Amino acid sequence: MEIKVLTNIHKANDDIADRSRALLDSNGVFCLNVMASPGAGKTTLLLAMIRRLREKFRLGVIEGDVSSTVDSEKIAKEGIPVLQINTGGGCHLDANQLSGAYPEMPLADLDLLFIENVGNLICTAGYQLGEHKRIVIASVPEGDDKPYKYPNMFTVVDAIVVSKTDLIPYMNYSLEEFTRAVRAINPSVPIFPVSATTEEGMEAWCDWLEKESAR
Repeated sequence: MEIKVLTNIHKANDDIADRSRALLDSNGVFCLNVMASPGAGKTTLLLAMIRRLREKFRLGVIEGDVSSTVDSEKIAKEGIPVLQINTGGGCHLDANQLSGAYPEMPLADLDLLFIENVGNLICTAGYQLGEHKRIVIASVPEGDDKPYKYPNMFTVVDAIVVSKTDLIPYMNYSLEEFTRAVRAINPSVPIFPVSATTEEGMEAWCDWLEKESAR
């Protein structure tokens, strides 16, 4: 009996993602895939980024969630285009879902497009969506050992945001230990400690994002 080996089980997804990226490129849109576990502060960080960047860039957001429109309603109050994708139980967004979503956004009127992925540190890491960069948000209350527990996520991303740093004095958390864990598996990835509440670190984080989008 012949045994066929699938060298890339995500090839179909990646092919769709490549076509979507070409669509974004043709419209001059830079797209960021924002990943994190539930409660890490994805929407809060997005709102802080929107308020900082809206004077320089035309912004849009695609919200991914299992159900509800809670987060997209918060984004909509900022007066920018937002589209909701509910997975109905799925633990991640995929390229096929996004290929139908991108044309529903006013791409010709956007410079930066943010995708808030479903809260998950496992499945989301394996699916390209057509984005240009991927980041993960790791919040202080989650602990400083997340890179050891979810190494693939911290390997595939282009940047890491440590959120809720204003809580460090009240938590058993070491930014040094977290950084050491990251460097063991991804020596060069930039790490941005940020508090969306106090805005500490937001300038450095947004500067990185601006430079990457300019490329």
